[in-house]
Amino acid sequence: MHGQFPIGFLIWDFEKKRKITEILCDVCNANGEIIDRKRVYGNLPPSVNKWIAQFNKIPEQGIGYLNCVTPMFQNQGYVWIDLVEQRTHCLHLPIHSRNLVVGAIYYAVRHCVKADWINNRDQFLFPNEGYKKDKRFQNDCLIFTLFHHQNRIKSMDGINHWLPFTAREVEAKDNFTSTFMSDFLHKRKLSKEAKVVLAAGKALWTYYHEKTKKLRTPPVDASLYEIREFFKGRDERGRMRTKSADSQFTELDSALRSSLKELAKKIQPKIYEYGFLRK
Repeated sequence: MHGQFPIGFLIWDFEKKRKITEILCDVCNANGEIIDRKRVYGNLPPSVNKWIAQFNKIPEQGIGYLNCVTPMFQNQGYVWIDLVEQRTHCLHLPIHSRNLVVGAIYYAVRHCVKADWINNRDQFLFPNEGYKKDKRFQNDCLIFTLFHHQNRIKSMDGINHWLPFTAREVEAKDNFTSTFMSDFLHKRKLSKEAKVVLAAGKALWTYYHEKTKKLRTPPVDASLYEIREFFKGRDERGRMRTKSADSQFTELDSALRSSLKELAKKIQPKIYEYGFLRK
């Protein structure tokens, strides 16, 4: 079989009839060496997808879609945001002004903790009520979502409502079609980590508009995905290249990715505190 995932070797004593709520297991590597310990739970709350599905009934003009795939770490790569409605077996949640924050929380929770072979089958869960009063956590998740690479918003697919800055702030040659996101962020109090991400993003957007000011083809309403596409280009198979020949872009993009990792570290403890995951 392909991939890396855990296999459990357990011995059960059927003479002892008791309800198993959790088991503490030793984690061994391929050489049989104990490298960690992990709890395996017998009963878990409903999944995080049941939680997010509550916010799928808002009759309002949408700004995009959140793809909510089955709630396990192994499916992280299938959690994304885009502008194209897709008919899949997963929940493709329409995002509106009134469910944007919870959508961002779902997205950040699914991406902030790195997937590995030990947590590969762990379930994301229905949270407790704690997240509702934690505005800083909510805002951290929103900023993380705006600048994460699985945010696949593209202006070529429709109006880009996900621009965190005004046209003036990034010195664009024309006004943006939508100021929804910059307006939404305007009065929100951000953590220092989120501010660093925002500043790094602003520097990248400003550089893009500096380089494209005299060009006709690149979109003014470009998303982060499209900015990276502009500087990296695509190979003969149509795939975006991993590197750019523009050293200044590479430096700015690296700074943004680094700041996003620091923000993810800040969010992670809250994911466990509010019950989205169990250790």
